[in-house]
Amino acid sequence: MKLTLLSILILFFSTIGIQAQAPSKNLDIDINKKGATIAPDMWGLFFEDINFAADGGLYAEMIKNYSFEFPSPFMGWRRIQEDGAMGYHYTKPHLDDSKNKKYLQMQRLNDQGNFGMSNEGFRGMAVKGNENYRLTFLAKVAKGDNLSITAQITKGKKILAETTINQLTNEWISYEVMLKATETADGVNFKVLLEGEGELDIDMISLFPEDTWMGRKRGLRKDLVQLLADMNPGFLRFPGGCIVEGFDLENRYQWKNTIGEMKDRGTMINRWNIEFSHRNAPDYFQSFGLGFFEYFQLAADLGAEPLPILSCGLACQYNSGEMVPLAALDEYVQDALDLIEFANGSTDTYWGAKRAEMGHPESFELKYIGVGNENWGPQYIERAEIFEKAIKAAYPEIIIVSTSGPSSDGHEFDYLWKELKARNAELIDEHYYKSPEWFRENARRYDDYDRNGPKVFAGEYAAHSTTENDALKRNNWEGALSEAAFMTGLERNADIVRLASYAPLLAHVDGWQWAPDMIWFDNLGSYATPNYYVQKLFSTNPGTQIIQITENGNTLAGEEGIYASSTYDENTKELIFKIVNTNTDTRAFTIRLNGNYKGKGNGKWLELQSDDLTAAHSIKEPKRIAPEEKDISIQKKKIQVSLKGQSVNVFRLKI
Repeated sequence: MKLTLLSILILFFSTIGIQAQAPSKNLDIDINKKGATIAPDMWGLFFEDINFAADGGLYAEMIKNYSFEFPSPFMGWRRIQEDGAMGYHYTKPHLDDSKNKKYLQMQRLNDQGNFGMSNEGFRGMAVKGNENYRLTFLAKVAKGDNLSITAQITKGKKILAETTINQLTNEWISYEVMLKATETADGVNFKVLLEGEGELDIDMISLFPEDTWMGRKRGLRKDLVQLLADMNPGFLRFPGGCIVEGFDLENRYQWKNTIGEMKDRGTMINRWNIEFSHRNAPDYFQSFGLGFFEYFQLAADLGAEPLPILSCGLACQYNSGEMVPLAALDEYVQDALDLIEFANGSTDTYWGAKRAEMGHPESFELKYIGVGNENWGPQYIERAEIFEKAIKAAYPEIIIVSTSGPSSDGHEFDYLWKELKARNAELIDEHYYKSPEWFRENARRYDDYDRNGPKVFAGEYAAHSTTENDALKRNNWEGALSEAAFMTGLERNADIVRLASYAPLLAHVDGWQWAPDMIWFDNLGSYATPNYYVQKLFSTNPGTQIIQITENGNTLAGEEGIYASSTYDENTKELIFKIVNTNTDTRAFTIRLNGNYKGKGNGKWLELQSDDLTAAHSIKEPKRIAPEEKDISIQKKKIQVSLKGQSVNVFRLKI
């Protein structure tokens, strides 16, 4: 047999274990061919009070059941009666018309030992050394002289912070003191102890870190808001989610119950309290300390458009499916109109004045409002039509978000799209919680949508990994990588996909009901997931116009495991392109910059990569997968890059 030179070389290199690398693929970007405009607020945040995301999470209140309004009024509290102390603890009714109905009376019969109450917090309580914690409460002496209160933060028998409040009176007075922690500790308790013989009435016992977001009293957790701010989100959707609907209409979210003084906000069971039998949370309630004013305020802080969602008069159709008769829908419609006035109205209006009283006389410049969440059927359509007529008559500039139901396809989805399209709906909210494979296979989902029809709000999406076998589906790299692949399709179709947000946003590591979630936290700290870093890569590198990135004239949406999108940023005069390599091996590319490219030198390359699809973050390992920044060289209008397997890559270069 005669051997050719080529066969000899192949035999030689294979013998010594050297394999020839696959040839570089040519990808083309024509800078002159700018496409549709990308909404400046395209990438945003979805917030819902699930997984203890509000009370016990973003809302920095440390005391659970701070006003004794839970159905079991001492839930979260423990009676203290030690070392010979004698007395009783009662709850008694307020006689005014506020939503704060109960208060605590401590009746002490002697002056021996420790007598009072202890609070466990939300899945525990934690403090940081040398930091101040603001304690506020209402109190009045019902009987006795020379009564005082000692407030403590303790770890076992060790006192980490302590202060005494004297000069109590027989009238309800508001008190505020600081407790300074001597060390950092988790698993601490708060104690309020009554000193002296007599009876003391006490209520609204609240404890916050002084160091909240923007230093606001009764404010938000600084570390969690900072993670949100770092994403530069375009919008903030709130308050959900299924929590909007409630498991019945009485349990629906009513925004008017969440504004004003805390005594006027009341308390309500959280619908995730009993939703999942495997993750029951009987102590999960809503104090509404994080209410609609605070949501609007947070959106303003983040530079994000507020996007509130309101009940359309249909309770969750997976639960009771309770419906308000059409003839009785006026109250619900009026709530929507009043909310727009609360957000945007002048201080001469009733609800605009309410906003000003809370500290924000300026308009919140609301542009969007959502009608219903994951509702379906003709019952939704007929209610949505009533809302639309009323809102557009009063506020024609407001963009209405409609729902396409809880699924990404099927009979109900098709029915709603048909009906809403016939009514010229502006934005239709689509949700998909699917396998990573589904996300990779659906990167072309919006390629064939009607360009003249309604725009899409990808309002809730997350890849639920198939490699996780238990209820705690971790945020692993398989899910994040697949979401990145899918998101290139959202960006390529930004003329159809107006808004997009991952869901859910937050989860307490010891209090979650649903997983995966984008950001996890405990009482001391927090960590971002790989999914967070994927979302952040897109939200901080958006661009203003679509530019196609192609191979042989075709866009890339999974061909040979490669996904890509490209944009131009008119503000920074930069070309931004994203390439996701879902293969396990490295792939080489030559990026050819066609058109009027005049840039020189280097560009920036952000790489997010892991060889392990099961890799996930934790409190102890918060950054196993995080972006790495590199330089790229542009020579003769070409960029040569080798992209690692299972990587998300973002490139930026000046035009």
